[in-house]
Amino acid sequence: MNFLQTIIFAIIQGITELFPISSVAHGVLTPYFFHWNLDDKFLKEHFLPYVVMLHLGTALALLVYFRKEWIEILRSLLDQKRKDSRRLLVYLIIATIPAALIGLVLEKSLRNIFSNVALCAVFLILNGFLLFFGEKSSGKGTKDINDLSLRQVFIIGLFQSLALIPGFSRSGASMTAGFWMGLKHEAAARFSMLMATPIIIGAGIVEVPKLMKHGTSGLLSMSLLGGLFAGIFAFLSVWILMKWFHKHEFRAMRPFAIYCWLIGIIVLITYWI
Repeated sequence: MNFLQTIIFAIIQGITELFPISSVAHGVLTPYFFHWNLDDKFLKEHFLPYVVMLHLGTALALLVYFRKEWIEILRSLLDQKRKDSRRLLVYLIIATIPAALIGLVLEKSLRNIFSNVALCAVFLILNGFLLFFGEKSSGKGTKDINDLSLRQVFIIGLFQSLALIPGFSRSGASMTAGFWMGLKHEAAARFSMLMATPIIIGAGIVEVPKLMKHGTSGLLSMSLLGGLFAGIFAFLSVWILMKWFHKHEFRAMRPFAIYCWLIGIIVLITYWI
């Protein structure tokens, strides 16, 4: 990928990783929309590590935005009196386990659908239905994160695993599950964003060494540049999202659901014509 492609791709990735509209689907659809003739070998062998490298920029942005929470979590390791922060750490570990295990088991199988445009569009439409009807059926939540049970946290983490399918949004699935568990919209969004950090870093530990070992030096430098831009736009995105969910305790997902339907339908029409 050249310089301009990397910047465009990174900006889109930085936004869509946190907005509930599937960054993986947009990673597949962006080259399709812009008619980028990317090498098949790159798509099959280097695309996933390349995207993960960009997502590390997102993880850095999340660490900066939620720095107070992460500092408190680190302090709780040394101070038993910080029970809420220690409980949050346990919740994040439990919520990360399902996606980590499923990702390791199904990694090779999932790689084969990363370049399937039509399939991504279909799953993106389904993601829209999950956002729309998931929120509609949940009602207005009253819980904060620390009010969750361990079983509820595990269920939210299990839904996060849907993001392994291109088209389903990690944040959208985990927030929707949070609504079902009774979380307030802002609490569901906050927990989803905190959950994103360890899962992205974990993916980076697995995938980035592959890029460094088998990728070219040019691809590595471009991915680092992309990670920088992705991080900047991810920070802006999480700031906007937290404001949005703070003000909208009902129907906050509707605009994102409509967007997923429109993009998915447009892609399918253009793909089949």
